[in-house]
Amino acid sequence: MEYQYPISLDWNTEEIIDVIKFFEMVEKAYEKGIERDVLMLSYRRFKEIVPSKSEEKKIGHEFEEISGYSIYRAIKNAKDSSAGAIIKM
Repeated sequence: MEYQYPISLDWNTEEIIDVIKFFEMVEKAYEKGIERDVLMLSYRRFKEIVPSKSEEKKIGHEFEEISGYSIYRAIKNAKDSSAGAIIKM
């Protein structure tokens, strides 16, 4: 994709890489489909880096503005699905 992901300068290199991987998982859910458990594992790591709900929403809105993909909808779909399901938005 030809856009910049929303990242915080407070994050270290490993955290930035993990957040970008999470964004890529959300993109994959929209474009090809992804295993629920893989997406949720990546989301759990994202929540370790961004524990604040308000910060998660802010980042989610920024990501959706630039990509057109909703973190909220992808994760809601994953939470509503059973283990082993494929998430396809």
